[in-house]
Amino acid sequence: MEIRVGQVAVHAVEHGAGRPVLVLHGAGVDHREAEACFEPALDAVAGLRRIYPDLPGAGRTPAPASLRSADGVVDTLLRFADEATGGTAYLLVGHSAGAYFAQAMAARRPDRVAGLALVCPLLPGVREVPEHRVVAGSGDIGDEVFRSYFVIQTPEMLERYRRYVAPAAALVDEAALRRIGERWALTPEPESAPAYPGPTVVVAGRLDSTVGHAAAVDLVHHYPHATLAVVDDAGHALPHEQPELLRALLAEWLTRVERLL
Repeated sequence: MEIRVGQVAVHAVEHGAGRPVLVLHGAGVDHREAEACFEPALDAVAGLRRIYPDLPGAGRTPAPASLRSADGVVDTLLRFADEATGGTAYLLVGHSAGAYFAQAMAARRPDRVAGLALVCPLLPGVREVPEHRVVAGSGDIGDEVFRSYFVIQTPEMLERYRRYVAPAAALVDEAALRRIGERWALTPEPESAPAYPGPTVVVAGRLDSTVGHAAAVDLVHHYPHATLAVVDDAGHALPHEQPELLRALLAEWLTRVERLL
């Protein structure tokens, strides 16, 4: 699927039919990582149409020179969501930078977002980021990127990295990401703006040496209907490392969403 939004032709893959679920990947990868991590959990629930876009500058979605900030990315994603969902309410899931964009989308269009899931979210005010520590495996397999991303460094995790993470690096528009990264901080919402009121789940890895978990913990006080989980023995690659726990947390979140629909 490809939907043109202004100057950006957003590429996405989709599965299933029913209520739309927009799943946003993190930086430096494309939709394939999010698809590999979240599809097993979402596919188990009937009546969901799962949409996995490549963010601008990643995968098969270009980032034109006119796209110069994170605010521009959010605007593009909001317009993509409007087109892809036909104006219906949708669920929103994000990992890492994708969670940062998802948070802003829910704040700007709370009436359109029926539920919000933030996994290892990149957030302003990141602090108390722990040193990287391997909790399983010898620590001497894979390349440097794998070893710095995963805290569970088993052959199984290395295979997932090689299948779903590493191939995306060749498709990343590094110049575009640098350009957007120079203005990566989103325009904050007015202090008077109400918090997103929908069902929310926030999942963080205690050993996340990329963004930490302290800033994510703060979100439980920001969202009035949030479930928070800080997962031990998990890092920034939590969706790979703790799939069963992530599935259970998403299932609980989806149950709360259904009660309100």
